[in-house]
Amino acid sequence: MADFDAIVVGSGCAGPVAAYELAKAGRSVLVVERGTFCGAKNVSGGRLYTHALRAVFPDFKQSAPLERRITRERVSMLAPDAATTLDVTDELLGTDRYESYSVLRARFDPWLAGQAEAAGAEFINGIAVEALLKRDGRVTGVRAGEDEITADVVLLCDGVNSLLVPQAVGAEPLKPSQVAVGIKEVIELPEQVISDRSLCAEGEGMAWLFVGDATQGRAGGGFVYTNTDSISIGLVATVSDLFESRAPIYQLLEDFKRHPSVAPIIAGGKVVEHSGHLVAEAGYDAMPPLVGDGVLLAGESALMCLSAGYTVRGMDFAIAAGQQAGRSAAAALAAGDTSAAGLAGYRKALEESFVLQDLKTVRRFPHFMETTPRLYNEYPKVARDAMRALFLVDGTPLRPVRKAMLPTLRRVGYLNLAKDLSKGVRAL
Repeated sequence: MADFDAIVVGSGCAGPVAAYELAKAGRSVLVVERGTFCGAKNVSGGRLYTHALRAVFPDFKQSAPLERRITRERVSMLAPDAATTLDVTDELLGTDRYESYSVLRARFDPWLAGQAEAAGAEFINGIAVEALLKRDGRVTGVRAGEDEITADVVLLCDGVNSLLVPQAVGAEPLKPSQVAVGIKEVIELPEQVISDRSLCAEGEGMAWLFVGDATQGRAGGGFVYTNTDSISIGLVATVSDLFESRAPIYQLLEDFKRHPSVAPIIAGGKVVEHSGHLVAEAGYDAMPPLVGDGVLLAGESALMCLSAGYTVRGMDFAIAAGQQAGRSAAAALAAGDTSAAGLAGYRKALEESFVLQDLKTVRRFPHFMETTPRLYNEYPKVARDAMRALFLVDGTPLRPVRKAMLPTLRRVGYLNLAKDLSKGVRAL
């Protein structure tokens, strides 16, 4: 007889939700988290679309440690000396259906784990799971240090650089072009100062994404999210591109913070947190099998992350996948069949939900971003020069915008511009 009905490895967003569903179904479940507390090792830019959370915890707003409701969207193309920014406000952003909040994972993750504990799940922190136990090719538990703990089903929710996923489903190690390094700082500022600088009302906030000089012309981008009394700022850069960069990512972050469009919003702030994390970049086509005999994968372990340039998502995928993983595992346990066939309902549930449908929709976009370097070095300058033609006035006769833009467009090449535009449209 197994020690537990289910073992969940990892306590980010997917793991506690899966444990909550299992415990709610009356199953014995153990969550093993490597960090000294839930949230200690979890890093995100900091934005949570709450539709998935509401599906699990309808009354989450009564207790969840949310920061600011995001009501302002900004996307900037950065040249070294300028920024061209799309700034969007919309009343729909403030409605329950479309809402999102900034969150700090060191506060949010312990709350999420607490919901699972209240339902009956057990947690062990500060222990790394080093290997899976297997019998005749079937996952039967985990090995952590000198301890072996058995279960009828194991749920892997342990992050993008999981050492257990290859053992579980035979997935190939990720290539440097398929992952990125994310680096982030949390900068403390007075609440009213943040509201004023982001042009937001009390309790409301801004999500701001950057492409171009944020990563000094290499694949990746920057982000700024406003919290209640702090700002999350950081970069994501593809590992393969960093190999060729003369500047390490921490230097790129310092340069990004000094950019004239970024520096004013964090001026006078105090860095209170610094963290780094690997980020899944390759999208749907790099995902490993989600189900094996005695095992399920959810969240970043399954590379459930979406970066489409104008939006970044991961937490809502993880929460929804955790919910379906927990429910599918509970159903398989009730049926007495936790083989891959018995757990296959998990994959079907995700295919019918937004999780795999959204990932499929933008499955070409990671390749487009990786193979279109002009997005990062040429087009931010094109945008800058177009804005200069519109807005710079010095008393000399105006030139038609199309004539002022000709030298810039010729430098990029009309054929290159057309090809990149066509490729980008197809990718989305």
